[in-house]
Amino acid sequence: MKVPSTASVRVLVVGDVMLDRYWFGDVSRISPEAPVPVAKVERTEDRPGGAANVARNCAALGAKTTLLSVVGKDEPGQTLTRLLKESGVDASLHEDASLNTTVKLRVVARQQQLIRIDFENAPDHEVLQAKLADFQLRLGDCDVVILSDYGKGGLTHITEMIRLARAAGKPVLVDPKGDDYARYAGATAITPNRSELREVIGRWTDEADLIARTHRLRTSLGMDAVLLTRSEEGMTLFVDNTEINESARAREVFDVSGAGDTVIATMAVMIAAGATLAEAMKLANHAAGIVVAKLGTAVATLDEMLALN
Repeated sequence: MKVPSTASVRVLVVGDVMLDRYWFGDVSRISPEAPVPVAKVERTEDRPGGAANVARNCAALGAKTTLLSVVGKDEPGQTLTRLLKESGVDASLHEDASLNTTVKLRVVARQQQLIRIDFENAPDHEVLQAKLADFQLRLGDCDVVILSDYGKGGLTHITEMIRLARAAGKPVLVDPKGDDYARYAGATAITPNRSELREVIGRWTDEADLIARTHRLRTSLGMDAVLLTRSEEGMTLFVDNTEINESARAREVFDVSGAGDTVIATMAVMIAAGATLAEAMKLANHAAGIVVAKLGTAVATLDEMLALN
């Protein structure tokens, strides 16, 4: 389908940001100290992760993008600020001196991830309260809100944010985490993957059971839609007591990390540009097919999307 014009779209992204740090190298021997591979690091690279990757994807699709989040007063926080500026994102990153900016360090050899090392702790109440005030100030200047929940403590006030956004007439898309979806009640749509949805509705016995359980969840939460991402099986949109399926688009899959960020970013931008939920899902599926063929957290650019027309 045709990609709508995104030039005037304004997106507000709120959530947990992190720095995705990659160490690329080669492995040619086993350590004499322990039965583990020795990686000789030849190149390093930093990329925005979490909600920062969502914002970067929105900007890559041509939308004017604002990001609200919390970082530490440290080098990774400064690096994130610089990378987001380079990506064209208007980032308001509140600093918390007691916080370590979340860093996910991946050691990669021969296009395979050897290990991931995480550095993180939760932000304190005062900084989160300041972010809520900032959110209220910026609501009027956006067309759509994305709440990117990575369970790191940056969305403590998510229920209030959804209420404020919906009262202002803004669509709200949520990338959920954990087993308490009641806090997302009233959002326009949520975008869980299979394991995330299973954590909430339990194991389904077959497709009919999945459909029934998901529609019950959607109705109980007062949402327009649930978009279930299903890896190699594509994705399913549960809306108006019907289901719309899209097959996976990627011919070759290098890395699925960050694909969910691309999906919710594309959904939000396209809805704000005038697409229906079903049309936005189709475009999000195209975008996901683009990014999983790239190594590491990546974006689908507007030019790449237009090439699909």
